[in-house]
Amino acid sequence: LGLLTAILPDETFEQVVDYAKETGFKSLEVCCWPKGKALRRYAGITHIDVDTLTLEKAEYYRDYAKKQDIEISALAYFPNPMSDDPETGKVARDHIKKVIKAAKLMKVPVVTTFLGKNRLLTVEDNIKLMKKYWPGILKVAEDNGIKVAIENCPMSFTIDEWPGGNNLAYSPYIWEEMFKMSKNMGLCFDPSHLVLQGMTVNMPLLKYPDRIFHVHFKDMQIDQEKVDFYGKFAYPGLWHTPKIPGLGDVNFPKLIAKLNDIGYKGACCLEVEDRAFEDSKKDVRKAISQSYRYLKTLMG
Repeated sequence: LGLLTAILPDETFEQVVDYAKETGFKSLEVCCWPKGKALRRYAGITHIDVDTLTLEKAEYYRDYAKKQDIEISALAYFPNPMSDDPETGKVARDHIKKVIKAAKLMKVPVVTTFLGKNRLLTVEDNIKLMKKYWPGILKVAEDNGIKVAIENCPMSFTIDEWPGGNNLAYSPYIWEEMFKMSKNMGLCFDPSHLVLQGMTVNMPLLKYPDRIFHVHFKDMQIDQEKVDFYGKFAYPGLWHTPKIPGLGDVNFPKLIAKLNDIGYKGACCLEVEDRAFEDSKKDVRKAISQSYRYLKTLMG
């Protein structure tokens, strides 16, 4: 059971590790954005700066976590490497490669990221873009022995992302095209995004067990009254709310049972995006500790 560090943007790497240890977590998915201004919530967080990473620093980070009995299970960076803005896409692709190389340096097995999407193009044309842009990234992953875990998030929640969204990898139709490109490409599986789409949450675990490289534990609540008012063709920000595990529509006992059934041995990292717990640093930590207690009870 681990924690995605994005919810602690103002903490240093050491402070995050110490807090994770204090809470009881055993792993961390560490954010590695380029330093600079965030373009959206929960992005732009740099707990490890891969642009300045050396072997000495890599060993320091790894050893610091190990002393606290924390495994760094993944390095995280969630941009849009297939953006309709060419420069944005190129910057993202170049930095993903840096994160992959940093993972090799740190002996971290997985990099979590987005496939990306040009929201102005059709799905079919985006698949063509994927086959243009991703082989070069995957070659770096293969050469360095790193698994790339693509989150199944549509990134079409807000009015500026609607209707096309900024991440193509939201359905099995896309995943199967992804998987053809490399054995090093799999899923960062987040059940909440299947709830958003009205899909069978546990199906991917049973159908693609060997491609589940990483798991996010995040919940989501669909407000049916708002769906009835706005309709599901309206952008989801109007009718859904991210929640901490146990307070939304994901059945976590069944989800964890299925993870056990398929023999999943990787990290399951809590992702907190619940605005009901964001009024203060104390509230954020309450969300994390409450989620930890709930999930730990289920995981044993």
